[in-house]
Amino acid sequence: MASSPKARLVFMSIRFQLVWHHPTSYYYQGQVSRSSLKQPRSCNIFKALFCCIQAQDDSKPPTPPPSHQALLESQENGMVVKQSEFSLLPEVEAQDQGKLCVVIDLDETLVHSSFKPISNADFIVPVEIEGTTHQVYVLKRPYVDEFLQRMGELFECVLFTASLAKYADPVTDLLDQCGVFRTRLFRESCVFHQGCYVKDLSRLGRDLHKTLILDNSPASYIFHPNNAVPVVSWFDDVDDAELLNLLPVFEELSQADNVYTQLDQLRGH
Repeated sequence: MASSPKARLVFMSIRFQLVWHHPTSYYYQGQVSRSSLKQPRSCNIFKALFCCIQAQDDSKPPTPPPSHQALLESQENGMVVKQSEFSLLPEVEAQDQGKLCVVIDLDETLVHSSFKPISNADFIVPVEIEGTTHQVYVLKRPYVDEFLQRMGELFECVLFTASLAKYADPVTDLLDQCGVFRTRLFRESCVFHQGCYVKDLSRLGRDLHKTLILDNSPASYIFHPNNAVPVVSWFDDVDDAELLNLLPVFEELSQADNVYTQLDQLRGH
């Protein structure tokens, strides 16, 4: 299926905003953004909560199961193709039969969260850390509601975040009140690889040729870069329209027999 001019233009414009520089950093509008790569922002008790705040102390970092301690051996065009011994996802539900699977990130993709008070926060979520309850202030990205509603119609949607469930689960309860996400996966479902929490799509139990990932962090999909639709990190720009602009891309991808072929066309290959 040939890509439409509109979808291809949107996809390419996003790629021009996101210029790959190094596996642990993105250049965006002239500035280096490491926060989207789940690197530490501060060295306090909150650093282990969000996906973008990773512990950097003397303790040993989380280690993936033995079968995932190294990159899987079989690769094709930079994509891990060997399936793992178990699946993170349950069987496909009846209403999702025939749909592609899309993995969607949370922080800086759909929302932005902060421990500092935000006057216009959409949600305020209490989170207990070391016996003390703290308030997390959450902003919704513009057009996130419309985006999720349409994505739920087009795809089998899976939330996959490197954040801890104690924070991400209640945020998703408030964000996804229509039940778009069939499954929610948190940090324990990631593979810890070279200092980053990686979302290994081969562990989902879905055909990789029919699986997409939307994430602001290239480190999150470093095992499967050719399954990725890039998205610019969002923090508080009220004029942002990234999610709205991505809908034509996903409308087209939803009809693909092979996401690799369709993404290649959108990339202009």
